[in-house]
Amino acid sequence: MTEKLFENDAYLWECEAVVTACEPCKNGFAVELDKTVFFPEGGGQLSDRGKLGEAAVTHVAEEGGRILHFCDKPLAVGSTVKAVVDGVVRLDHMQQHCGEHILSYAAWELFGANNIGFHMSEGLVTIDLDKELTPDELAQTEDFANREIWLDKPISVSYVPHTALDNYTMRKKNTRLTGTLRLVSVEGGDICTCCGTHPNRTGAVGSIRIISAEKHKQGQRISFLCGRWALEDARRKNAALRKTGQMLSVKTEQVPDAVQRLKGEIAELNARLKEKTMALYDAQLPQFLSTARVLPDGSRFVVVTPEDTGAAEAKLLLQKVTAMENLLVGIVYEAGGRVNYMFGHSDGVNADCREYCKKANEIFNGRGGGKPDFAQGSGSSTEDWQQKAHTLLM
Repeated sequence: MTEKLFENDAYLWECEAVVTACEPCKNGFAVELDKTVFFPEGGGQLSDRGKLGEAAVTHVAEEGGRILHFCDKPLAVGSTVKAVVDGVVRLDHMQQHCGEHILSYAAWELFGANNIGFHMSEGLVTIDLDKELTPDELAQTEDFANREIWLDKPISVSYVPHTALDNYTMRKKNTRLTGTLRLVSVEGGDICTCCGTHPNRTGAVGSIRIISAEKHKQGQRISFLCGRWALEDARRKNAALRKTGQMLSVKTEQVPDAVQRLKGEIAELNARLKEKTMALYDAQLPQFLSTARVLPDGSRFVVVTPEDTGAAEAKLLLQKVTAMENLLVGIVYEAGGRVNYMFGHSDGVNADCREYCKKANEIFNGRGGGKPDFAQGSGSSTEDWQQKAHTLLM
């Protein structure tokens, strides 16, 4: 059984270890050691990465009581190797996991919200609460958590029997755990059973920044970042905001108002464009209708192939033509390197638009479908797409 050196010293990032097993696996080799500084993925925390001698360790997992280091090269069983954890990755994960404890404690202490789920991925961390917090409550939670960090409180690891848990005031007690339990405790703050790696003091977390909060099941999912990840996220967003301000020729703090004005101008332009587009369609309708084919039930089938048209304009045209009497309409247009088509008919016309869409799928090697009164799809574009579209009338 591998000795877990990381459990008692999260800052021990290298050691000498003996290879006790090496087995081929899907993405390289699974290596087992007599002792390790590598944390295996678990408890919501990502695994460490690093090196075993010259072999790169891309992932570490605990399977069936074995800690397996997944490497890109095989290692000789019985050999001694230097195990070195990537310190940047380890510290990132320590900051995120400790930040999760502190943020969860803040939500519980202030508003009685319980953390019922935790997940860490590369570049984002989430917790699930069993109740929704308001924006103001979230801000209070974030402020409380950061004060816990800035007070630079000591963090300790201890081992206690499960029967002693009642002696601790804990936000989360897992009564299913038995035997000797590992507690991670913030002085005067959070106490929680945990298998993860944590810094020795809260100040090492740096800061906690809530990125978003959304309703999740009966509660709320909070996405957040800590430490270096929070700093890099702020840099990216600040750079994007500055660039947006430059594009709009306004100061950074004026960007929201400038965007709001721009949205108003775009809405006005779209309204004017819609009006002119409808006027153009009115002028073109006689030409469109002159090519219509009379169907056996007396209704007319017309195929329209407008140029320089997008989905919004095509829908407007379809609505305009189907508002007329006794018409089955196919609108075929090119956009985004694809031929797009939609079919509809006037009230009272006995036609199934799906059949015409199916034929268009065959002509343009496309896919689509819908309902009897409306169907749409898209296919491959060719230079003669308009001529192909009119074969629908045959």
